[in-house]
Amino acid sequence: MNEPQSRREFLADVGKGTLLATIGPALAAEFGISSAVAEEAPAALNFGGMESLVCFMQETPVSKLQPALAAKLKDGVPLKKLVAAGVLANARTFGGEDYIGFHTLMALHPALKMAASMPDKQAALPVFKVLYRNTNRMQENGGRGDEVLHPVAAGTDKPTAQQLHDTVKRKDTAGAEKIFATMMQNSADDGFNALLECVQDNPEVHRTVLPYRAWDLLDLVGREHATTMLRMSLRYCLNAEKYRRPEWDEHSRALTKLIDENKLMGRDPGTRSMEDGVMEKLSITIFSGTPETAAGAVAAALAEGFDPHEIGEAISLAANQLVLRDHGRPPEWESPGKPAGSTHGDSVGVHASDSVHAWRNLSQVSKGRNVFACLILGAWQVARDRTSSGQRFLEWEPLPAKRQISAFTDQVKLLAELDDNIRLNLQGHAAGVVHRCGMQGIAPETVFQSLLRYAVSEDGALHAEKYFQTTWDEFHRTRPAFRWRHLTALARVTASEFGRPAPGQAEARELLSVA
Repeated sequence: MNEPQSRREFLADVGKGTLLATIGPALAAEFGISSAVAEEAPAALNFGGMESLVCFMQETPVSKLQPALAAKLKDGVPLKKLVAAGVLANARTFGGEDYIGFHTLMALHPALKMAASMPDKQAALPVFKVLYRNTNRMQENGGRGDEVLHPVAAGTDKPTAQQLHDTVKRKDTAGAEKIFATMMQNSADDGFNALLECVQDNPEVHRTVLPYRAWDLLDLVGREHATTMLRMSLRYCLNAEKYRRPEWDEHSRALTKLIDENKLMGRDPGTRSMEDGVMEKLSITIFSGTPETAAGAVAAALAEGFDPHEIGEAISLAANQLVLRDHGRPPEWESPGKPAGSTHGDSVGVHASDSVHAWRNLSQVSKGRNVFACLILGAWQVARDRTSSGQRFLEWEPLPAKRQISAFTDQVKLLAELDDNIRLNLQGHAAGVVHRCGMQGIAPETVFQSLLRYAVSEDGALHAEKYFQTTWDEFHRTRPAFRWRHLTALARVTASEFGRPAPGQAEARELLSVA
């Protein structure tokens, strides 16, 4: 699994390709990059050397897609390039405006990372799974005939973050896109951070995760496409303005107040380390408090000079409690693929965990005020999600219950029991087996491998790949005293999602000669 890219590595090179992403690399190569040329850009975004493969992803009938993907692999096209083409096709088709579309985008890079952990013969399975979903949804939405993203010409002025924010609030899509393209051309650093101020208007899972996934995908698709990728987040914010509520301004004022009261503006992040007991206490405060209390506790910890990475660890552990304590989807919330009692898909805990994962990463690649604001809002969102769902998380005990913890100590028997419990949808018992694995010192990679096969084979209601990657990352950056909680939660969610195979996976296994 790849380590997070540093903020400077990310932002130093983004601006180099801003106009290239705006007018298309083929046009740029032929005429040179200039604002005059941008005005004459074609109606469709053009991805230069990737264009034919991007069109292949959009235009191949979904019934013929996987045989065609298998043929490309056989011809030597690497999985990484196939995924990059799928990402760019998704971006210009949906522009961050389609629910299934942006969920599919969020799953593409996790699927590629999952592929790297699988046996060579099976490595393409998670990628084929998400590319199948990607092409199917693009064709449901009209394919090439109904693309959302088109070229935008940058201006010659120097707009501010406040101008971008105000234009988004006015729901002026054309104006906001031009301002953003101009900001990215002038300074990718400023453009990205200005976008985050718009994102922070409403701490909500999709609004939060989209800009992080755009950053995460830049090394895959090329930094010359940074503006295209981040425009998805901008357009999501613009569309959300149709549903603006008074509480958006309330939490915004609270954020400003906390930053001012704790004197965080202009301050460098601290480096103090937390003892386990301090981290546990902060995590419980975030989980059990009101949004104001949770956000205030994180702001105070930042003011005390604690390392933002460790504060993020505490917020992540608070979100993890929502997965472990969840009593499952109430009967009135059940829907196809998500029955009563299930905890996979868009459950409160999975959403909260994915959101915190994104806030932590955004904090690491942003600058100034945003380094602190992302963590404060991450804590706010966990507490808000707990209190807004109507479920009684504070009254419920985290899984596994004592009686659900496996009695086995042998690795072979534990993994066999885990497999049985997943197939029987026994969420608490699956969690109990993984809890025992942690107690016994079983290698975590072995447990991850057992769960990975189901993250690939099952549909997961659009969240299997993303939550698997969230768990992998959070486990590996959480201290040993607490990290197994994340893997225990993943076992629970895996048991919940079993029994609903992913569309296209049977065909993919046959094409790849996987038993």
